[in-house]
Amino acid sequence: MKIERGLRKEREGRVVSTRMQKTVRVVVERQVKHPLYGKVVRRSKVLMAHNEQGDCREGDWVRLAENRPLSRRKQWRVVKILGRAQ
Repeated sequence: MKIERGLRKEREGRVVSTRMQKTVRVVVERQVKHPLYGKVVRRSKVLMAHNEQGDCREGDWVRLAENRPLSRRKQWRVVKILGRAQ
Protein backbone atom coordinates (compact mmCIF):
# COMPACT_ATOMS: atom_id res chain seq x y z
CA MET A 1 0.00 0.00 0.00
CA LYS A 2 1.40 3.37 -1.03
CA ILE A 3 1.18 6.26 1.44
CA GLU A 4 0.14 9.47 -0.31
CA ARG A 5 1.45 12.78 0.88
CA GLY A 6 -0.78 15.83 1.09
CA LEU A 7 -1.23 17.92 -2.01
CA ARG A 8 0.05 21.45 -2.03
CA LYS A 9 -2.58 24.11 -1.46
CA GLU A 10 -3.62 26.31 -4.35
CA ARG A 11 -5.28 29.72 -4.16
CA GLU A 12 -6.51 32.25 -6.69
CA GLY A 13 -6.30 35.99 -6.23
CA ARG A 14 -5.68 39.43 -7.69
CA VAL A 15 -2.21 41.03 -7.89
CA VAL A 16 -2.17 44.31 -5.94
CA SER A 17 1.52 45.20 -5.98
CA THR A 18 4.54 44.45 -8.19
CA ARG A 19 7.05 46.86 -6.64
CA MET A 20 9.51 44.16 -5.53
CA GLN A 21 11.80 42.17 -7.81
CA LYS A 22 10.52 38.63 -8.45
CA THR A 23 7.78 39.10 -5.81
CA VAL A 24 4.13 40.07 -6.09
CA ARG A 25 1.49 40.79 -3.45
CA VAL A 26 -1.78 38.96 -4.08
CA VAL A 27 -5.12 39.47 -2.34
CA VAL A 28 -6.97 36.17 -1.84
CA GLU A 29 -10.64 36.48 -0.89
CA ARG A 30 -12.89 33.79 0.54
CA GLN A 31 -16.46 33.71 1.78
CA VAL A 32 -17.32 32.24 5.18
CA LYS A 33 -20.57 31.93 7.04
CA HIS A 34 -20.73 33.85 10.33
CA PRO A 35 -20.85 31.27 13.15
CA LEU A 36 -23.71 32.93 15.06
CA TYR A 37 -25.72 34.96 12.56
CA GLY A 38 -25.27 32.83 9.44
CA LYS A 39 -24.57 35.79 7.14
CA VAL A 40 -21.95 35.16 4.47
CA VAL A 41 -18.96 37.42 5.14
CA ARG A 42 -16.03 38.15 2.83
CA ARG A 43 -12.55 37.60 4.29
CA SER A 44 -9.34 38.56 2.54
CA LYS A 45 -5.66 37.91 3.05
CA VAL A 46 -2.60 39.41 1.36
CA LEU A 47 0.03 36.84 0.36
CA MET A 48 3.53 37.37 -0.97
CA ALA A 49 4.25 35.16 -3.99
CA HIS A 50 7.38 34.39 -5.98
CA ASN A 51 7.17 35.49 -9.62
CA GLU A 52 10.34 34.31 -11.34
CA GLN A 53 9.63 35.69 -14.83
CA GLY A 54 8.31 39.02 -13.54
CA ASP A 55 5.46 39.03 -16.08
CA CYS A 56 2.63 39.75 -13.60
CA ARG A 57 1.05 43.20 -13.60
CA GLU A 58 -1.23 44.89 -11.08
CA GLY A 59 -4.80 43.73 -11.51
CA ASP A 60 -3.94 40.33 -13.01
CA TRP A 61 -5.86 37.28 -11.78
CA VAL A 62 -3.33 34.56 -10.82
CA ARG A 63 -3.18 31.04 -9.39
CA LEU A 64 -0.76 30.47 -6.49
CA ALA A 65 0.70 27.21 -5.20
CA GLU A 66 2.16 26.56 -1.79
CA ASN A 67 5.95 26.37 -1.77
CA ARG A 68 8.81 25.91 0.66
CA PRO A 69 9.69 29.13 2.53
CA LEU A 70 11.65 31.41 0.20
CA SER A 71 11.92 34.25 2.73
CA ARG A 72 10.34 35.30 6.01
CA ARG A 73 6.94 36.14 4.47
CA LYS A 74 7.07 34.38 1.09
CA GLN A 75 5.82 30.78 0.91
CA TRP A 76 3.80 30.89 -2.30
CA ARG A 77 4.68 30.96 -6.01
CA VAL A 78 2.77 32.09 -9.09
CA VAL A 79 1.77 29.03 -11.13
CA LYS A 80 -0.33 30.61 -13.87
CA ILE A 81 -1.77 33.95 -14.93
CA LEU A 82 -5.50 33.30 -15.37
CA GLY A 83 -6.52 36.74 -16.59
CA ARG A 84 -4.86 40.00 -17.54
CA ALA A 85 -5.73 43.43 -16.16
CA GLN A 86 -7.74 45.71 -18.42
